[in-house]
Amino acid sequence: QVQLVESGGGLVQAGGSLRLSCAASGRSFSIYTLGWFRQAPGKDREFVARILWSGGNTAYSDSVKGRFTISRDNAKNTVYLQMNSLKSEDTAVYLCAAQPTTSPGTYAYWGQGTQVTVSS
Repeated sequence: QVQLVESGGGLVQAGGSLRLSCAASGRSFSIYTLGWFRQAPGKDREFVARILWSGGNTAYSDSVKGRFTISRDNAKNTVYLQMNSLKSEDTAVYLCAAQPTTSPGTYAYWGQGTQVTVSS
């Protein structure tokens, strides 16, 4: 089992920045990929970014590319999402999720989420 805990959300003005953290515990050595998703009220869950636990290869959705940066600190078992130039449409609950090495195509573990609110 892998436990994921997000932090760092809050209220920020448009154009501002926030950094989210996702701390992994438990069988964190079994993580293949860690991703960030978001869900706004009344909308489907949306992929934001992901990073390979080993190697650090990253990918982003078009809506955040150039504004958000995902990174990892393997020593701390933590992944970060640096969010710059925030827009009101970035308002959502942000969740991190992990793909285990045993099922690399499936996000099997999810955190509880952290709220990000961007005021215009």
